[in-house]
Amino acid sequence: MAYDELLAQRIHDLLDGEPGLTSRRMFGGLGFMLDGHMAVAAGSAGALMVRVDPARGQEWVDGEDVRPMEMRGRELDGWLLVSGEALADDDRLRLWVGRGAAHVRTLPLK
Repeated sequence: MAYDELLAQRIHDLLDGEPGLTSRRMFGGLGFMLDGHMAVAAGSAGALMVRVDPARGQEWVDGEDVRPMEMRGRELDGWLLVSGEALADDDRLRLWVGRGAAHVRTLPLK
């Protein structure tokens, strides 16, 4: 399934002007990278994939709107999936995009 184009535009608007910003289609979504590290991705049905510090990710999981990202039935450490319903408000999207961006800014340059 294709990614949510409206969500992708909202993410782009938030990250526009960030140093090292690029985007790339991957995993059926549109990933937004900062200096080569994917911070967030627009998925299908308005869901947002967010890269987070693996040590902190579980504290944000609520089992409904925010859950661990899964691929092929396996949880991906350091990745969360935020439902589209939880992102209807621009402030909530800003919060999650900010968390992903802040985390990748702590990673070594590629």
